[in-house]
Amino acid sequence: MREAVTQFKRAGLAFGHGTHNARDEAAYLILHTLKLPLGELIAVLDRPLSASELGAVRGILKRRVQERTPAAYLTHEAWLGKFRFYVDERTIVPRSFIAELLRDGLAPWIADAQRVSSALDLCTGSGCLAILAAHAFPNAHVDAADLSTEALQVARRNVKDYALAKRVSLVQTDLLDRLAGRSYDVILSNPPYVNATAMRALPREYRREPRLALAGGRDGLDLVRRMLAQAAAHLNPGGMLIVEIGHNRKALEKNYPRLPFTWLDTSAGEDYVFMLHREDLL
Repeated sequence: MREAVTQFKRAGLAFGHGTHNARDEAAYLILHTLKLPLGELIAVLDRPLSASELGAVRGILKRRVQERTPAAYLTHEAWLGKFRFYVDERTIVPRSFIAELLRDGLAPWIADAQRVSSALDLCTGSGCLAILAAHAFPNAHVDAADLSTEALQVARRNVKDYALAKRVSLVQTDLLDRLAGRSYDVILSNPPYVNATAMRALPREYRREPRLALAGGRDGLDLVRRMLAQAAAHLNPGGMLIVEIGHNRKALEKNYPRLPFTWLDTSAGEDYVFMLHREDLL
């Protein structure tokens, strides 16, 4: 552990793909490699390692430093709460504040999760939010939509792992273009929203992810504008649109001063995820 943390700090690694600091990243990679329970580091710190175990641990730590590859790509897994997802370089590493909101079925904004019959996850990537939505809304059919056919291949694997093929449908589409005639009680989206200036400054770890899943245009709002223009036609009466937009709240409100955005509380604060009802968009 000490060796790994020292190496990570000396190399100036960037975090944010599941962990947020060198110690947590080292603990995750070591425990995963040794097939030990995650989150139980203290109980195993004195555990002796065989030569092969030590070699495997040092090998993955070396790759993390030399390749600057996100840990999730090295282990082929990412976690959102208690949910594990397969992930590789074909899709962005799952990390959405919307996952937090789905733990309680979007309460209090949705009074009865059982009554949600349809949901859409736009820009689904690995399919993580679609799968979480299927668990949060047990009576809903969920469409998981993405422009990237490669990302949908990863999503298909995750949907299969959770035995949700009958409830989660994968759709290859540029936002809502191929969803004509479909409407939903809930539309969720964690779209590409990194603005052009931030894209140029991304650490190497983030540049390992598909650019298509990150770049949101000059001000980060290219896809959000299209959603706001099209979403009302795909929402049922009383339906809601929930979108994560990163650090773009000020720019969004400046562009849409008449829209009554509701900003939802997440672990990072109230500036990152907005909600609008169909009637607001009309």
